[in-house]
Amino acid sequence: MRHYRQLYIDGLWQDPVGTGEKQLIDPFTEAPFATITTGGGPADADKAVAAARRAYGPFSRSSPEERMALIDRIIVAYEERVEEFSRIAAREVGIPVSARAQVFGPIEHMKVARDLLGAYHFETQLSGTIIRREPIGVCALIAPWNWPIQTPVIKVIYGIAAGCTVVFKPSDASPLSAIMLAEVLDKAGVPPGVFNLVIGRGSEVGSALVGHPDVDMISFTGSTAAGVRVGEAAARTVKRVSLELGGKSANIVLMDADLEKAARWNVQRCFFNAGQSCHAPSRMLVHKNHIEKMIPYLLDETNKFRLGDPREPTTTMGPVINQAQFQSIQRYIQIGIEEGAEVICGGTGKPAGHNRGYFVKPTIFAGVSPTMTIAKEEIFGPVLAVLPYSNEREALEIANDSPYGLGGYVFGRDRRKAYEFACGLRAGRISVNGASTNSLTPMGGYKQSGIGRSMGRVGFEEYLEMKSVYGFEEEASHLPRFLS
Repeated sequence: MRHYRQLYIDGLWQDPVGTGEKQLIDPFTEAPFATITTGGGPADADKAVAAARRAYGPFSRSSPEERMALIDRIIVAYEERVEEFSRIAAREVGIPVSARAQVFGPIEHMKVARDLLGAYHFETQLSGTIIRREPIGVCALIAPWNWPIQTPVIKVIYGIAAGCTVVFKPSDASPLSAIMLAEVLDKAGVPPGVFNLVIGRGSEVGSALVGHPDVDMISFTGSTAAGVRVGEAAARTVKRVSLELGGKSANIVLMDADLEKAARWNVQRCFFNAGQSCHAPSRMLVHKNHIEKMIPYLLDETNKFRLGDPREPTTTMGPVINQAQFQSIQRYIQIGIEEGAEVICGGTGKPAGHNRGYFVKPTIFAGVSPTMTIAKEEIFGPVLAVLPYSNEREALEIANDSPYGLGGYVFGRDRRKAYEFACGLRAGRISVNGASTNSLTPMGGYKQSGIGRSMGRVGFEEYLEMKSVYGFEEEASHLPRFLS
């Protein structure tokens, strides 16, 4: 059993001020395999923020070319450890090594940030005024466990590209991926203080960072309830806040859709990562006359999943992360049954042959009404609710009748009609006919799914402040460029 007892602050691995540790439990074996410090607290957050503040001055004045070269070195250092990242995510979260997007997606995001930095104009001119975009300052980044590598990489790399310095607090459920990321950044030569890692409880480290007067921006990904607390605390010091929160995304299968394609895609996307994804299309809206035709496709595609050891390449669905998550999903499945939904596959209890490990039966409910709990609340597990609709106007109303608005999905052969329907959805990212997402484009939510955007140019600008400088009508084209 390995022991991880240090934090990464100001370019050095150092002991936390406090003491304490917790065991990390392998969700496949249900046995401890490592210990992690829980000693990080407000004093360590203070040290990390102070280091980031000292580093901010010189790093914010670095040239885009210097930061692009730094990102290139980070990419090289990361690529050397891709397989190791994959194995550790399987061990601490239960993500199958076959889920390559978890470890290769971050490379694409780093390249996008680097290329964007090379083409970005930090100074523009408008009516005799120079409009400058400058790094916002010290950024506190708080990430969840379900995407333990990609989400932190997106936050960190865009912050570095913008010229900010960062303090990163990972979930204490997936700290080993964060430690490996810190090792990658250290090897790549990230200057001391530009990146800092503080591991500890959210109630201590997270709260200290969110309320810290020397932190200029918070980027948080997690539950809506936690995001509300982050927003309230950050408002006391008037910080910029970017929040990516919960979701209950709908996939609307229009009347003219390819039913088989829609069904198979929905199952694969909903049950990816054992359903532990905020963008999962966990509500599938199907015309009432088409549901019976859809069910065989849904069942057949569900049966293709291979549950097992996430370290085995043949496994396509691993266990959920821990006992608490397992029990929460079981409770929702039972509520669905009690409220009258029809179980067409899955149900409560562990799958046959998987008495060990936090495995959940991939579960599909039919006959779900919009008022049922499983149609309204984020379950965060491999559970799909199929809802009937009578006409497409009703389908749009059902889809939008949610406090969430993170993602949405539409299937239909008439692309113009599908696009018009997509425009009516109150959500931040819509996929038509299973189209892949695009790392160049912004990601974020409407309503209680968040504030702000990540990824691409818009996500990059979350880390920048804007300044107007007047009085340079004639000289503007001859001014020396500070940032561009």
